[in-house]
Amino acid sequence: MPGHEVLVVIAGAVALIAAGTDLWKFKVYNALTLPALVAGLAASTWAGGWEGLAASGLGALTGFSLLAVFFIMGGVGAGDVKLLTALGAWLGPALTLRVFLASAIAAGVYALVLSVLFGGLATTALDLFMLADRMRRGDVRPSLAPAIAAETARVDRRRRLVPFAAMTFLGLLAAVFVWRPDDGGLEPTATPRTNAFAPAAALATTPEGAPS
Repeated sequence: MPGHEVLVVIAGAVALIAAGTDLWKFKVYNALTLPALVAGLAASTWAGGWEGLAASGLGALTGFSLLAVFFIMGGVGAGDVKLLTALGAWLGPALTLRVFLASAIAAGVYALVLSVLFGGLATTALDLFMLADRMRRGDVRPSLAPAIAAETARVDRRRRLVPFAAMTFLGLLAAVFVWRPDDGGLEPTATPRTNAFAPAAALATTPEGAPS
């Protein structure tokens, strides 16, 4: 299995575990995300040297940056930010961006379903409009809405909250298997060294008919 596919598979396993704890307790634990971040940086460095570390670090920074603003505005929890940061270390910047966009779409659909099933459709639409207007104006001041921690303590939290880690797992699946640009939908965080993940014979194969 090529090296970048191994990295994506491991990232998928991390996202799956986070989705499980998010659906169960609306929590994403540091015991998962922080080791995953360090391991992603280390694995990419081992596979691709300094270039791999640079790509991995940029991916982690991309994941953090994409959700940090939403965290400040009260839209996601700190665990969600740490999860996408950790996944970015395994996926690289371009694929992390696609995962985020697909996750945001999934979260929007989930929120719409909650609104239709349990009421509050007009309130949800107004909240989304106000959020979009704040983003347009560059207003990233902390939200006055109840903190995510307070919301997760409510007995009706499953009717009010979107488990964003679970949406991130769905976004990762969509980015890998559905949203496949010309590069095949996978972006290596590093070019594997010979014998790192792929057999040397596979790396040395020449096209049919080409001089060897």
